[in-house]
Amino acid sequence: MNKTVEVLPDQPALVARALELILSKLETAIEERGRFTIALSGGSTPKPLYEAMPTAGYAGANQKLPWDKIHIFWGDERYVPADHPDSNELMARRAWLDRVDIPAANIHPVPTLEANPELAAAKYEQQLKEFFNSSGVEFPSLDVVLLGMGDDAHTASLFPHTEALKVSDRLVTVGNKDANPRITFTYPFINSARSVIFVVAGANKRPALAQVFAPVADDFTYPSRLIQPQGELWWLLDAAAGLELQH
Repeated sequence: MNKTVEVLPDQPALVARALELILSKLETAIEERGRFTIALSGGSTPKPLYEAMPTAGYAGANQKLPWDKIHIFWGDERYVPADHPDSNELMARRAWLDRVDIPAANIHPVPTLEANPELAAAKYEQQLKEFFNSSGVEFPSLDVVLLGMGDDAHTASLFPHTEALKVSDRLVTVGNKDANPRITFTYPFINSARSVIFVVAGANKRPALAQVFAPVADDFTYPSRLIQPQGELWWLLDAAAGLELQH
């Protein structure tokens, strides 16, 4: 694993750096494999990042992004309809996807209208396996998994001391937040990504970050510690979050 920690002066700088990094990974992926796959996160922090994507330049120029070669997934989703105000999909569509000419077939939302969350998780896993033509024991690799982190050190919908943290043989499972089910990537699937990018803002994240970065701490109390990808791990922090991590 190649780990990089960057502390940016403020949230606009954090968003700009995240955008720059994603565009770099996009360019490399399309050059090498002909397509770019990214799993989005929810929450308020990435919203300005998504809002910047429609006007982002490609290959260091003002060239439009090749939307037909970009595939969008979600690392987790609340178990609500796609038009619900709490939907991560709805937020990303309003901020980004509805504003660009991306083929509908390139958007791969989490199914949230199944009879129960377990069926939805199984269905999304099957969709992922079919997309990546994956039937073996090795997990497929997304180019980028974008993550946030809560002040309890959860990421995606992997919350402290929940059953989802014990799932290591599937791509997708059911998370739980205050008895509300969510669909989430498992941590081993996240760890199979070529690049995992945490984007974290706010002074309220400092105590959790201290534990996540500590040499020794409990992974099941601080789930973001479980994110140790085979590829690159990027921690992009604003100054308020990263104050104590600056060297």
